[in-house]
Amino acid sequence: MLGAIAGDVIGSVFEGRGLKTKAFDLFSPRSTFTDDTVMTVAVAAWILDGLDLAQALRDFGRRHLWRGYGLSFMEWLLDGTKGPYDSWGNGSAMRVSPVAWAFDDLEEVLRRAQRSAEVTHNHPEGIRGAQATALAVFLGRKGAGKEEIRRRVESRCGYDLVLTTDEIRPGYGFDESCQGSVPESLICFLESHDYESAVRNAISLGGDTDTMACIAGGVAEAHYGGVPEPIAAAVRERLTKDLLDVLDRFQARYGPAPDRS
Repeated sequence: MLGAIAGDVIGSVFEGRGLKTKAFDLFSPRSTFTDDTVMTVAVAAWILDGLDLAQALRDFGRRHLWRGYGLSFMEWLLDGTKGPYDSWGNGSAMRVSPVAWAFDDLEEVLRRAQRSAEVTHNHPEGIRGAQATALAVFLGRKGAGKEEIRRRVESRCGYDLVLTTDEIRPGYGFDESCQGSVPESLICFLESHDYESAVRNAISLGGDTDTMACIAGGVAEAHYGGVPEPIAAAVRERLTKDLLDVLDRFQARYGPAPDRS
């Protein structure tokens, strides 16, 4: 979960800049959490406290308005009568990582990933993006190698993960759809050699930087056994007390993955 949050914070300042390099400072005074972090924490609170999912998303979202929510989600957030709105956006994938830490049965993880998505993102692509991300995180924390993760995500979710970041980068631009950003984010993890390189890969594609780094970072945390302490400390100091409370309680209950770095 912290890996997803850290990716979001690091990627926050590069949104819309079309950056095409892995050479950049991880943090600046403007680095901050966005809607990706808020919704990830809301999903964790749903799991921890047995909350109604839609209410948890709305409660945390309303507490942290103006964090970069899409227009359709903002309308849903502010209108408690609205139901799911058939979204295929990557908001379903950015918030799903806690599901993969909290449950130890793969089919349960995939069911919960679908549930975490469909309260808003009930389009098949929105659900697929959430399930693919949750599957990769789950396999990573269970010790699967990268080729197994690649093979099983391709087989189960139907994504094509054969391109390299060097092949994707030149023609890639901002894409907030699951189908246009989740496979690329997973490839950024698959090409990494540690947590930081996964996040740098994701940002270097020049797309939806905070969300793609959130997705890649969530998988990288599980696979590599955590987030490097300097990165974790820099992220924690940028979170509010309510977000830290849920993060700390979640990590205390479900713990970090074994160190495989």
